[in-house]
Amino acid sequence: MADTYLLILLTIDATLRVATPLILAAMAGLFSERSGVIDIGLEGKMLAAAFAAASTAAVTGSAWAGLGMGVSVSIGLALLHGFACITHRGDQVISGVAINVVAAGLTIVLGIAWFHQGGRTPTLDASARFTEHALPFADAARGIPLIGPLYAEVVSGHNILVYLALAIVPLTWWVVYRTRFGLRLRAVGENPAAVDTAGISVTGLRYSALVIAGILCGIAGTYLSTAHSAAFVRDMTAGKGYMALAAMIFGKWKPVPTLFACLLFGFLDAMAVRLQGVELPVIGIFPVQLLQAMPYILTVVLLAGFIGKAIAPKASGTPYVKERT
Repeated sequence: MADTYLLILLTIDATLRVATPLILAAMAGLFSERSGVIDIGLEGKMLAAAFAAASTAAVTGSAWAGLGMGVSVSIGLALLHGFACITHRGDQVISGVAINVVAAGLTIVLGIAWFHQGGRTPTLDASARFTEHALPFADAARGIPLIGPLYAEVVSGHNILVYLALAIVPLTWWVVYRTRFGLRLRAVGENPAAVDTAGISVTGLRYSALVIAGILCGIAGTYLSTAHSAAFVRDMTAGKGYMALAAMIFGKWKPVPTLFACLLFGFLDAMAVRLQGVELPVIGIFPVQLLQAMPYILTVVLLAGFIGKAIAPKASGTPYVKERT
């Protein structure tokens, strides 16, 4: 019984670690799409931030310098996306895909040119990474039945970016639903003409949302290369940006349901790793590819309307053209 409980706790612990970049990227997509801008480029911003953070941390020996550079690069790409689809009213999907393609190619080219390791960055020392930290009394609490192992194995022992990701969810809810900025953000995603008529800048709001999305994607990418791993490797995001978009749609553009969707997807990913090569009764070797595909299958089921409608903001994907009188 104790072994089973410990296995459950370790699976939850792995779920939190895997879900962290999904949570950050999904909240980034939520801000962007609530403002009426489709952000397919989450993947590219995360990948570029992961490379920038690992490269900077490898050169400076500072994880915080890596975080700053990762966030800066991600914001730069977010502003580029805004310049293309807000200022020049370009196609938002094409702009996002272009960012993904550029990031995928440029990170490899620069990695080869700078570090000569086939697109990798050097392995980071512990001082150049965000390492795990035990919370107070974690070791002493292990002997307490049920609650002790939960605190020691699940609550304690994460790096600061995991806790930051979990804290960002209620912060996002508060900003979107309890602040003037959030009210305007939701309004500009539904009816930008009405916001403009009220004398509020549609362009300014959308750029602000993209900057916030850039910050969150920068943290997500930094987590991948300097916390979850100890170096950047080519295409290390492995579709997590698209999975974050799927979680956001699954959560119907709301912070808390999106969090649970990210945790579900993280759990499926963690289980896919644990069940790899495991032979089960009757089934035999479990097809882990089925678990890896489940996030996308569930999103398609949701979009098909089988478990409720997912209605995007009305102005999402539509460039705003100011009416001239």
